[in-house]
Amino acid sequence: MASTRDDAAAISADLTELRRAIHREPEIGLDLPKTQVKVLGALAGLPLEITCGEALTSVTAVLRGSRPGATVLLRGDMDALPVTEHTRLPYASQIGGTMHACGHDLHTAMLAGAARLLSQRQAELAGNVIFMFQPGEEGCGGAEKMIAEGVLDAAGKRPVAAYGLHVVSSLVPAGVCTSRPGTMMAAADTIEVTVRGRGGHAAQPHHAADPIPVACELVTALQTMVTRQFDVFDPVVLTVGLFQGGTASNVIPDEAYFAATVRTFSAVARADVKVAALRLVRDISAAHGLSARAEWTAGYPVTVNDPGETAFAQQTVTGLFGAGSFTPALNPLTGAEDFSFVLEQVPGAFIMLGACPAGSDPATAPFNHSADAVFDDGVLADGAALYAELALLRLAAAAA
Repeated sequence: MASTRDDAAAISADLTELRRAIHREPEIGLDLPKTQVKVLGALAGLPLEITCGEALTSVTAVLRGSRPGATVLLRGDMDALPVTEHTRLPYASQIGGTMHACGHDLHTAMLAGAARLLSQRQAELAGNVIFMFQPGEEGCGGAEKMIAEGVLDAAGKRPVAAYGLHVVSSLVPAGVCTSRPGTMMAAADTIEVTVRGRGGHAAQPHHAADPIPVACELVTALQTMVTRQFDVFDPVVLTVGLFQGGTASNVIPDEAYFAATVRTFSAVARADVKVAALRLVRDISAAHGLSARAEWTAGYPVTVNDPGETAFAQQTVTGLFGAGSFTPALNPLTGAEDFSFVLEQVPGAFIMLGACPAGSDPATAPFNHSADAVFDDGVLADGAALYAELALLRLAAAAA
């Protein structure tokens, strides 16, 4: 039988067609009916057990090998972003204000391709493969919802390993993979603070209780806190991206409001910064004689790669594509990823795959989430082959 790489190259035109069809009709969040239909069409005729989600338009497909064995999970996310596309590509988004700016359309096509490649090899499989087509990665926690609906148990027993791929439109050249053991991506949480004062005339602040300077002090105090109370080698990033207060220059408002994103790289720092931030808001507000309501919203956990599975993934990449195809990541990425929910329960690895277009400099090309982000379709076959090879070799290792 031909190699997975050769077979993937043979279906690259089909993968490109699927990816571009998804790109033209991007959908946001947990409800992706058009994308789901396209995925089901791509899987039609394959020897898969397919179920669709109830709370979200997910697709879970199980391939059972000819012999019993372990289970491996492969995940691809499917949702787009609320971004107006500026690329002017012939297959650019036809839906106003919506774009596949993060490359999830590529992930979906790659995973569908892997399902084809592995279905061709069903007779040599000892074990099962779960294909996890997931909506709602961009802030909706689709992975957590799929876990609640049983994706990890879809084959009858939990996977021994799980792998996710994510393309990047810059950072690394097309076809080059990067990852690291341990923390791969940050946790992302949100703190929202409303400082309550007492409104009045701006010319007589002593007759009011001004919430704005207190809110301003809280912003700087929170940012100082993370540099004084947390280890520089286990960092915390706190950025206030929204600040609202007042309606006119001569009016002291009743309230001031701000919201911040908080990024952490360990479970310990994540838990500690929540306690410290809420305490600081309470105490500083009280010191000024005001009150404040602080709400902490948990987002995605830290994405933690299993060291053994990461080493296995690196070996698989270099074995498939040759020397120089894998570049170890020196540091985690500060973005967050809900594949973290899977990796909390199953050892695995999250791998970045360069998809920077030919002729572009990875150091300066528009990054994921940009309205100008462009991804090279040439990596679709690489991604499909890598997904398939990870499953094949990991099942073989489990059976050895």
